[in-house]
Amino acid sequence: MHKGRLEAFTDGVIAVIITIMVLEMKVPQGSGFAALVPGLPVFLTYVLSYTNVAIFWNNHHHMLQASERVDGRVLWANLFFLFWLSLVPFVIRWMDETDFAALPTAAYGFILMMAAIGYLMLERMLILANGPDSRLARAVGSDLKAKLSLAIYAAAILLAFVQPWIAIALYVAVALMWFVPDQRIESLI
Repeated sequence: MHKGRLEAFTDGVIAVIITIMVLEMKVPQGSGFAALVPGLPVFLTYVLSYTNVAIFWNNHHHMLQASERVDGRVLWANLFFLFWLSLVPFVIRWMDETDFAALPTAAYGFILMMAAIGYLMLERMLILANGPDSRLARAVGSDLKAKLSLAIYAAAILLAFVQPWIAIALYVAVALMWFVPDQRIESLI
């Protein structure tokens, strides 16, 4: 299979995820600015989620640009990654409907962490398919940034049970870490 099909499929799934996320937002009850205030927390969660999905999509694009081959392992790893990403709209809704209670906020972090694990699995499968001396393997190296992200997600999940807003602040911190595209890969393309 050519990697273009994998990219096109992933693009389509991510477009659906983003569409579902925005459709899950409730229309304000009123026409003034005051009517927007109750929906502000879920809107900000949507912004964070959109940013996270965009970061994954952007880095996915760069990772595939640095790869030449895909195989069955890559396809399954990509599906695992997309499965977890597809749960983002569900967990946003759960957080909204429970006023950002501890368990839904922790679940949000768990979904993001599992998507990150899926992304790392995809990265490793691409390296296996393309070889240990491939451009991708040279670019990512030990991937300290990804490991740090997983540690922050794990801490945030636990801290959600102490104070959900601490967890959300940590989710924002991880997004800020990844907001700029991965220069390691971009420099090799």
